Amino acid sequence: MATMSMAIRASLLLLLFLSLTTLTVSLYEDQVGLVDWHQQYIGKVKDAVFHTQKSGRRRVVVSTEENVIASLDLRRGEIFWRHVLGSNDVVNGIGIAMGKYVVTLSSEGSILRAWNLPDGQMVWESFIDGSGASKSLLTVPTNLIVNKENVILVYGKGSLHAVSGIDGTPLWTKDIASESLEVQHIIQPVGSDAIYVLGFVGSSQFDAYQVNPENGDILKHNSASLSGGYSGEAILASSDILVTLDASRSKLVVISFQDGELNLQETSISDILGDSYGTPALLSSKLPGMFSVKVNGGVTLIRVTVEARLEVMDKINSVAAISDAIILNEGQQAFALVQHGDGKIHLTVKFSHDLSGDLLKETIVMEKQRGMVHKVFINSYIRTDRSNGFRALIVMEDHSLLLLQQGAIVWNREDGLASIVDVLTSELPVEKEGVSVAKVEENLFEWLKGHLLKLKGTLMLASADDVAAIQERRLKSSEKSKLTRDHNGFRKLIIVLTKAGKLFALHTGYGQVVWSLLLPNLRKSECKFATGLNIYQWQVPHHHAMDENPSILIVGRCGQGSDAPGVLSIVDAYTGTEVNSMDLGHSISQVIPLPFTDSTEQRLHLLIDGNQHAYLYPRTSEAIDIFQREFSNIYWYSVETNNGIIKGHVLKSNCIQEVIDNYCFESRDIWSIIFPTDSEKIITTVTRKPNEVVHAQAKVIAAEDDLMYKYVSKNLLFVATVAPKGSGAIGTATPEESWLTVYLIDTVTGRILHRMTHHGAQGPVHAVFSENWVVYHYFNLRAHRYEMSVIEIYDQSRADNKDVWKLILGKHNLTSPISSYSRPEVVTKSQSYFFTYSVKAIDVTLTAKGITSKQLLIGTIGDQVLALDKRFLDPRRSVNPSQAEKEEGIIPLTDSLPIIPQSYVTHALRVEGLRGIVTAPAKLESTTLVFVYGVDLFFTQLAPSRTYDSLTDDFSYALLLITIVVLIAAIFVTWILSEKKELREKWR
Repeated sequence: MATMSMAIRASLLLLLFLSLTTLTVSLYEDQVGLVDWHQQYIGKVKDAVFHTQKSGRRRVVVSTEENVIASLDLRRGEIFWRHVLGSNDVVNGIGIAMGKYVVTLSSEGSILRAWNLPDGQMVWESFIDGSGASKSLLTVPTNLIVNKENVILVYGKGSLHAVSGIDGTPLWTKDIASESLEVQHIIQPVGSDAIYVLGFVGSSQFDAYQVNPENGDILKHNSASLSGGYSGEAILASSDILVTLDASRSKLVVISFQDGELNLQETSISDILGDSYGTPALLSSKLPGMFSVKVNGGVTLIRVTVEARLEVMDKINSVAAISDAIILNEGQQAFALVQHGDGKIHLTVKFSHDLSGDLLKETIVMEKQRGMVHKVFINSYIRTDRSNGFRALIVMEDHSLLLLQQGAIVWNREDGLASIVDVLTSELPVEKEGVSVAKVEENLFEWLKGHLLKLKGTLMLASADDVAAIQERRLKSSEKSKLTRDHNGFRKLIIVLTKAGKLFALHTGYGQVVWSLLLPNLRKSECKFATGLNIYQWQVPHHHAMDENPSILIVGRCGQGSDAPGVLSIVDAYTGTEVNSMDLGHSISQVIPLPFTDSTEQRLHLLIDGNQHAYLYPRTSEAIDIFQREFSNIYWYSVETNNGIIKGHVLKSNCIQEVIDNYCFESRDIWSIIFPTDSEKIITTVTRKPNEVVHAQAKVIAAEDDLMYKYVSKNLLFVATVAPKGSGAIGTATPEESWLTVYLIDTVTGRILHRMTHHGAQGPVHAVFSENWVVYHYFNLRAHRYEMSVIEIYDQSRADNKDVWKLILGKHNLTSPISSYSRPEVVTKSQSYFFTYSVKAIDVTLTAKGITSKQLLIGTIGDQVLALDKRFLDPRRSVNPSQAEKEEGIIPLTDSLPIIPQSYVTHALRVEGLRGIVTAPAKLESTTLVFVYGVDLFFTQLAPSRTYDSLTDDFSYALLLITIVVLIAAIFVTWILSEKKELREKWR
């Protein structure tokens, strides 16, 4: 028996060792990327500068509409380095100085920076002083040297500045804003030592200043009046000739300023282009001795002679974009133009001095969903046969970026994903029997090889190559990349709408694009300045309806103003095809998804226009019947931020119009709250998420042996107002001048349920509303620190339901109807805490049943996401909690909220330009899905209370199998040894 017990102890020790081994590798590098992914973007490119010298990497430096400066690899399109400057630091110009610095001008011409070209490190930063507001211009001359220093010219804040290219030291400043001059160009003509500053005073006078580059003194100043006015466009046709359109756009005005002497010459557009229809526009392309005019989609190239005469060189139809001219090795110059036709783009490169021949003519098949070409930048290189080759950088309508070379797309970047405006999650289709869109199962040899690698990793015997192979296998797991639903609900579609009006469906597995759609309704020629606004669920068929796909509703606006007519698109969520589209005859100021569906499970929506008329969609007889039955139960509210008014509305009757519309309804105001504009300004409003599930409506207070009912209402609105002087940036008001007031308002009755004022507080305010509590973040001017406050609201009218005997005898009021019009008896609890960081966004985790504890997801100023347990924001926290409170989970009170490094959801990654956080529940109750977007994208799975209802993805089944085999073998061996020992004892 001793031998048997010894063997059992040895088996248990082996099992313990193997289990500890499993725990020690659970957080190693082979698990990176299993449940999260991170994608980096730059946004729509505004300007690009190529750097393709023989030494060093070939790259292109770009600036974008998302205020990003980036260096891209010309071979693969990958990011060498980038800097996201922030929403208030708009990039005004970019250039390369001295062959080694990237120079950028930003913040309305007030900040000039130089970045090291190879690695992107900042070399120097110079602040441009000035008092006036003006156009910002950056000029990096190639041969302008003053006192042995390369000079960079900057026009900003109404002044002309010369800055040293070596260290950013200002050399001189010349104030020109006092002359009311709107500067358009700063140039140094060929063969001249002087600098020319060209601009317009008002709309009828042209001014030219000749400036000494050594000290900024004005050498000569000439002006000339424009009889026909000025249209606002001015193009340099050469180093001493400028071309503009008059105010009526019927005449071209050629202005020669050679040696500072002005000469104006007007030519009628009809004399050059003939009787063309449409409004002419000057293209901004820089062509030597030429300029281009676009009318009705066609482009006319016009040469300016030495005598300032105009000659038509060529007329080209369907031109989408023309590049600036580049210098070739022979001193000649060439430019590129792009045309569209039959789903293809045609790239043509021509000599600037001879348009009759083509240096290059290529045709590339282009995806229809990329739209039109918006910009083109070209670069030349020397082929092996010593001829000139060309590569073209193309910016598309959907904000994507492509490199074309030798008639093919070398690489492409979906940089439209850097400008997401709205997000929606959708389920994937159910996997049908015998059908799978994922790849086929691996053969037996590959299966064994994979488990062998996993076992080596578990036993810490894997080499670096083995670790890489393990990670690659996990990242390419067929289960994770399937385009069908999984049992736990981890695989979903993240459908995003971008600023370009394009839809993307991203797979939660690795973030790959499943489908994309450039919305046709927003691209119509008659729909100018179209913008996409929001995405909503339109149709979600029951999971048994296998032959029907869910669809989404995209709401847009055909124009810039809020009174512009709306457009609707209905898109299949599985395939990305447009099912239906509608051009509306009314504006859209608000969209209200109603909790009703018709027989086809289409959700009813109310669209509210600027006149508070309500329009029902879908426009079907069944929908109107359902709507009429619930007519008296529909309420909504509107917030007029600028006027400080919140109103409640209810439906009244059908609209009175010339054409009868049974789906249009008038409304009436049933309540209004007017905030005094001299003391309060609305800055934030937040409501509960409509899809949030509340598991328990009661909260047990163990310390007081009590039960409190949560006041859970989807009609509750959180409003934050600040004093007018405190609505600016932090520090613009004193603590005595600023205060923050928060309200909880019932949107059905307009009743204010709670009001609280924070004196000496200032915005911005970021808030999140969940269940019966709201958490908001603001700045405390007195303490000079950020704070987070929590308010919990409870329903006292149900206090009688705490008596168990009443429940047994049926004398409770649980079945009594609840109405918003009955005055609620509520009680609130609140508490405030200091918080270390400024906040960009805030959200809360969502789970399928609402059982799992909540975590706040806080997007910090460092573009990371911090997960903070809601228990830290419990208003019942005290300095010395009782034993009962400790057992309940109450944390001792501290004045600050903890920042735990391990609680960063984004780990060491940064989501640059972070703008929003979206959470969605998985089918597994313990897990929530988190999507973070900005310039970058980040996705992960989060388990606030740990994965208590499932095994982890890295659970070693191989190790479990080995353990079972070892135990069985140990039992068998000990049984044999026991039998032998017993036999020997019997023979004694």
